[in-house]
Amino acid sequence: MNDRAGASLHVMAGVLRDTQGRVLLAQRPEGKHLAGFWEFPGGKLEPGESPQHALVRELHEELGIRIDPADGTALIRVPWRYGDRDLLLDAWEFTRWQGTPVSLEGQAIQWEWPSRVDIATLAPADRPILQALRLPAMYAITPADVLPEYIDEWFVRVKAAVENGARLIQLRLPACSAMQVRALAARLQPHVVEHGACLLLNGDIDGALDLGSGIGVHLTSAQLMELDARPLPWGQVVGTSCHNASQLSHAVSIGADFATLSPVEATASHPGAPALGWPQFQQLADSAALPVYALGGVTPAMLGKARENSAQGVAGIRAFW
Repeated sequence: MNDRAGASLHVMAGVLRDTQGRVLLAQRPEGKHLAGFWEFPGGKLEPGESPQHALVRELHEELGIRIDPADGTALIRVPWRYGDRDLLLDAWEFTRWQGTPVSLEGQAIQWEWPSRVDIATLAPADRPILQALRLPAMYAITPADVLPEYIDEWFVRVKAAVENGARLIQLRLPACSAMQVRALAARLQPHVVEHGACLLLNGDIDGALDLGSGIGVHLTSAQLMELDARPLPWGQVVGTSCHNASQLSHAVSIGADFATLSPVEATASHPGAPALGWPQFQQLADSAALPVYALGGVTPAMLGKARENSAQGVAGIRAFW
């Protein structure tokens, strides 16, 4: 990417995904800001240039390929600040292009599967793009009224969901003890790891640390605001509940992988809670530098509407089981 200090920049990023599912990364060369870090190729808009034209031009100049903007899919928009410079990193995903990508500006390039990229090696503004690539469109949460005597039933249900394609599930079981939920997660862990899925414990940071691979944590909004750093290693997913701009901003500051934003619409479980509505949801999601799931009064059938309003996808409870 080209640099310009001291001004607000609109920067385009092209996420090129090949037939194997790998994505192309470029390494920032010596002498540039963040030299040595990897990023998704692209660059800033020139004066008077449209975002689509800028991405076509930048990918041709950097990699020698031609893209058709009509083939692209909006992935995520990341507002970021480097020192005194604000930028908006606008990422679009492509699975088709003309030509073979080669390095034309002296930068190292590599193809890698998103699941294998070491996120710490990416430029900070590019990390939310990687998380958007890794995270699925659906986020299922177990019902809160599950009693301890039904844990075996939910082992079967969650295992089946993972085998049928669910890739992000939260065990939210307040009627069960932390040890019971950890035991359930441990039983599910081999199946989760086998299928490349992720199981999140509700609020149980220590449990996630103990269990390790394939197990993450979903923070409550109160927990989130008490933290000043990411509570798990990068290899374990950290999600968090958010309800406003301040919480979303803090989620970014501690390095959370994603947030749920709720309630989008009125819900039977929280009848007195004022709904955000889709316009406010989109405004908040656009201002957040991380993937955001729509939660509250949404169903899997509303995925298209959620994506149109800047969501990573949809999250929910009853409608997802």
